[in-house]
Amino acid sequence: MIPLPSLTSLHTAPMGTDLIDSYGRIHTSCRISLTDKCNLRCQYCMDENATFVNQSQILTSQELGVLARILVESGITKIRLTGGEPLLRKDIVELTRDLSSLKGLTDLALTTNGLLLSDLASDLRTAGLDRLNISLDTLDPTQFKTLSRRNGLQYVLAGIDSAINAKFGSIKLNAVILKNINDDQVVPLATYAIERGLEMRYIESMPIGAQDWDKSAMVSADQIHSILEAKLGPLEPEPRTDEASPAETWKVKNGGRIGIIASVTKPFCSQCNRLRLTADGYLRACLFSTDETDLKGFLRPNLDQISLIQAIRQTVWNKGPGHGITSNSFVKPTRTMHSIGG
Repeated sequence: MIPLPSLTSLHTAPMGTDLIDSYGRIHTSCRISLTDKCNLRCQYCMDENATFVNQSQILTSQELGVLARILVESGITKIRLTGGEPLLRKDIVELTRDLSSLKGLTDLALTTNGLLLSDLASDLRTAGLDRLNISLDTLDPTQFKTLSRRNGLQYVLAGIDSAINAKFGSIKLNAVILKNINDDQVVPLATYAIERGLEMRYIESMPIGAQDWDKSAMVSADQIHSILEAKLGPLEPEPRTDEASPAETWKVKNGGRIGIIASVTKPFCSQCNRLRLTADGYLRACLFSTDETDLKGFLRPNLDQISLIQAIRQTVWNKGPGHGITSNSFVKPTRTMHSIGG
């Protein structure tokens, strides 16, 4: 196990009880990116010729452990490991084991493209990973290559099977649907997931990739809902048990559940409780933020924990009211999704 210093031995300043912003939103969830590298080049996420951060700037396992513990003791109860592709991290199982042991952390999840999952699913589950989200935009190998600029659909499907066998508490499949590219996959993906007892989630495309965002290419949440109902019958809406959850969910008539994340057409910013930590140590209060705080500077060369905690709290406090994607004043982040953390 990676040794993590005790907070009580490092500072005497009071930490408070909540990570709260100026709009009263209490933050209990953090997405922690483990790497900006990926073995795919999905067109809605990154450029074909993407460049990556120098390895010396990526947070070490020790640094990640310290930050995770501080975040949890500051009120974070849910952590999701992301990337890039988090399974490219050589110490992913050990990291998972250490993070799952943090007192106060009630939920540890991971988002993956699934390419490497087949060999790691069982070990990750044993290490304490609770939940998995696996990207699956299509069941068609040709479309897969078009969307991701790589082959490998068969490995993703094998990874899903391994995840099912590992018996995670929850497995969700995520799809970004683009007009005239994979919009014919909405129903096949739902059927595939339902047959395996998994939840299919559809995500509206967002202005976070390397290319210019074309809203007209986005298949909206309402359009996805209509396509599903036309083939699967009426969908029964489920009440939101967690107001901060990004997805609206429905029960399918003959069994199964569908989720749709309408980040663009029905933003949920007023209930957002999420923070994001990039692989190179920057804290972001919003996916689309143009501001971020370098936490690595409080870790290197020596830990300055009091200043670190103050920086985290100030970043949360400064969070804006919403992402403003549809506003005329919206400015697209300079980082793309793989660099921020999915």
